[in-house]
Amino acid sequence: MQLQISVCIPTKNEEKNLGSCLSSLRNEFDDVWVVDSGSTDGTIKIAKEFGAKTANFQWNGEFPKKRNWALRNLNFVHPWVLFLDADESVTPLFIQELHQIIPHTQNVGFWLSYTNYFMNRELLHGDPMRKLALFRRDAGEYEQIPEFGWSSLDMEIHEHPVLQGMVGVLKSKIEHRDYRGLQHYIAKHNEYSLWEAKRFLWLKSAEASKWSELTPRQRFKYRNLDKWWLSHLYFWGAVLIKRGFLDGRYGWNFACLKRRYFQEIRLKIIELRDPKAVG
Repeated sequence: MQLQISVCIPTKNEEKNLGSCLSSLRNEFDDVWVVDSGSTDGTIKIAKEFGAKTANFQWNGEFPKKRNWALRNLNFVHPWVLFLDADESVTPLFIQELHQIIPHTQNVGFWLSYTNYFMNRELLHGDPMRKLALFRRDAGEYEQIPEFGWSSLDMEIHEHPVLQGMVGVLKSKIEHRDYRGLQHYIAKHNEYSLWEAKRFLWLKSAEASKWSELTPRQRFKYRNLDKWWLSHLYFWGAVLIKRGFLDGRYGWNFACLKRRYFQEIRLKIIELRDPKAVG
């Protein structure tokens, strides 16, 4: 019996990743959508070859962004939606757990965990990746951030769903493996760091209700993104406390790039507050 779950995959120029993602969904999911932002490579061709439905999304700089737009506009067949990035693939164990849990659950959503790869090496330790990426369509949507033109990212990146109801945790992991290389990874995080800096400054003046929508981890991060010690706390926490050193040089280098990411956010906050302070 196929799973009563629709799948939504936001894309833009994902021809190197999308085939692996879609291949992992075969025979289990009968409602798969690829929501594309004007790809100029073979993304749409690959989606159609795998029988996925496609939709075009052009962001106008206002709410909603891509995932919320999909929730509001696409005719998903099933009450549950699984949001996958093109560089993520479900595993047989994950599918088996869905079959066991979803038909009987009282939860409206689930936190998912991921097996992370860096430079084509699986990282078994370090800071784990988690996302609230599986939930009922009628339970809520991704948090709304009034970006007022300060973001060029058309998809919810660090926003999380705000749901009404109980949320559980699935044990089986999804594979997160980006085949576009280190150059793309660094360029992507350069964009993310500016978004984080601008969101930090917005939250500083936001009403209390916006802070209450954040997870405890998010609240800690956004209260301290401008602190010099945060990048080092992340680094040594990932390397020592979460044993990233056991992944050898790949775990060490991954943690180094994450430390650099937090340092870049802090410097961009300083620059946004006072353009004369950096440079």
